[in-house]
Amino acid sequence: MGRLGCFGVSVIVLLAFVGSSEAQLRLGFYAKSCPRAEKIVQDFVNQHIHNAPSLAAPILRMNFHDCFVRGCDGSVLLNSTSTTQAEKTAAPNLTLRGFNFIDRIKSLLEAECPGVVSCADIIALTARDSVVATGGPFWQVPTGRRDGRISNATEALNNIPPPTSNFSNLQTLFGNQGLDLKDLVLLSGAHTIGVSHCSSFSARLYNFTGRGDQDPALDSEYATNLKARKCRSLNDNVTIVEMDPGSFRTFDLSYYRLLLKRRGLFQSDAALTTNSATLSYINGLLQGSPQNFFAEFAASMEKMIRVNVKTGSAGEIRKNCAVVNS
Repeated sequence: MGRLGCFGVSVIVLLAFVGSSEAQLRLGFYAKSCPRAEKIVQDFVNQHIHNAPSLAAPILRMNFHDCFVRGCDGSVLLNSTSTTQAEKTAAPNLTLRGFNFIDRIKSLLEAECPGVVSCADIIALTARDSVVATGGPFWQVPTGRRDGRISNATEALNNIPPPTSNFSNLQTLFGNQGLDLKDLVLLSGAHTIGVSHCSSFSARLYNFTGRGDQDPALDSEYATNLKARKCRSLNDNVTIVEMDPGSFRTFDLSYYRLLLKRRGLFQSDAALTTNSATLSYINGLLQGSPQNFFAEFAASMEKMIRVNVKTGSAGEIRKNCAVVNS
């Protein structure tokens, strides 16, 4: 091959490399296309989250649920259509909150830089900023995600770990996303903030095996208290319960201490203590400092928000987070 041929191949390889690198997530992705994008998100969160601090947990949960279905592509935000039931309608997502919060941020970004910032990136940034604004850990959020065009309720039901999960199910569903047992323990630590409806765990109190019994893995005193003061029947779908009683607005290690006392609210919480590896991770976290937990949680979040992202020319940048572009 002559010099010109070699040069041509080199240029093609270089361009392919540049194209590939451009397509990847990176910090400051919007530095040129929308320089104020991340500050707009952060300023809105800082201005409004203190009026509704309980939103931090649901928006963080939204981030999880989005990433576990088709990757972190904003598909959890899409409305159903005449032909498809969207992820929003699946049982795991019926109690999600914060959609309007995301929409308001999207409107500000569209006014600043039309068609530039993805809804998927907005979820990732808003989740991080909301947690930080309410006293939780900071993690890096590289941007450049693009929005998916498909949202399917069945996929959400099949891929989002339910609160009734046993250890095997958790390991499989997290593993499907490239997340390991350490990530499972750390990301479950998000249950240190927020609340749940009784319907997510009341079977543990009233009908664990279908015989009107109580889950023996649940501390009996805790169960008695829940039945007397909170979830007074198996059919209560309204009452909410703190996932980390006494500390549900503080991002701390209390959740893990409760697990060792058999006071994890969900079956999936209790499952973390049934495996030697995850139990070892829990004990390790409790022997460390809160700062160590923050750092470890941040590392797992940074890993999760890269799951199966759409970049480059994949997907689209939605104008309205609830509907695909026409």
